[in-house]
Amino acid sequence: MDSTATDRFDTSRFGVGRFEAGRNRLASLAYRLLGSAADAEDTVQDAFLHWQAADRQRIKVPEAWLTKVVTNLCLDRLRSAQARRERTVGTWLPEPLLDGDPMLGPADTFEQRESVSLAVLVLMERLSPVERAVYVLREAFSYGHAEIAEILEITESASQQHLHRARRRITAARRRGGEVDPASARRIVEEFLAAASSGRTERLVALLTDDAIAISDGAGLTETLLRFDTARRIAAVVRAGFKPTPAKRRLAGGTPAIHYALVNGAPAILFVLGDQVVGAVAFDITGGKIATVRGIAAPTRLARLTESWRRHEPDTPLIARW
Repeated sequence: MDSTATDRFDTSRFGVGRFEAGRNRLASLAYRLLGSAADAEDTVQDAFLHWQAADRQRIKVPEAWLTKVVTNLCLDRLRSAQARRERTVGTWLPEPLLDGDPMLGPADTFEQRESVSLAVLVLMERLSPVERAVYVLREAFSYGHAEIAEILEITESASQQHLHRARRRITAARRRGGEVDPASARRIVEEFLAAASSGRTERLVALLTDDAIAISDGAGLTETLLRFDTARRIAAVVRAGFKPTPAKRRLAGGTPAIHYALVNGAPAILFVLGDQVVGAVAFDITGGKIATVRGIAAPTRLARLTESWRRHEPDTPLIARW
């Protein structure tokens, strides 16, 4: 092999290694912007193709260059006609991720953890694509407005205005309760599961806030999300939903175990059949009570969660056979 060919090989190998070193950070950025693990993976792969095709000798700061590419690829997806149809209000939920998944990204600050919560991912759907990008780059990745302006090709003033509007819209709609003590969160979820399994409606009502809401994707069998409000209505739906029947077991493919887990930083219970997650119920807890219940069972939304679960060492199930 001549020296020119060797140089090309070394450059290519170095380029792949440089990209792979930042892949998890890029995937975390894309997931926060898109709310979909599958779309985030596709976007990062597209960015890799851009990276491979680029004249890398002229890229002074690879991290900044790749951040700009991924951000703008995500904006293209968010602006596409297909995305607008798929993300119509009332039809979209983010893909849940098991805690420890590198796609969840930085979690050192409250703002970083909150930016990847299911609640905030849903609220970000109310933002314009650019507002969403500014919010994520600032809150989750601590970019300055000059850097954000460069990434999005806007002015610093525009970046500041987009952030102000994004924060205002999210704060106005957010049901804040601060971070919940992990032991308390688990106790509340275990009480919820015990009450739901035994059909104790009054105990379920007592565990819910007065303005609680429940949202379900109907296991992907409906085109729109199922939404329930008022504590009593939710308690009745939960009591019926958690009662095992032959039809539900057929739909699940068998008799799953129920495990406690953390999903996007929030307490959750997972229905697990063998090594397959067939359902997830995630909770937002405020003031010692459950404010939101999200039921996710569409297989397409559980694919990455299942992959992570297979690498996970689970605790003893809360219910061994549902």
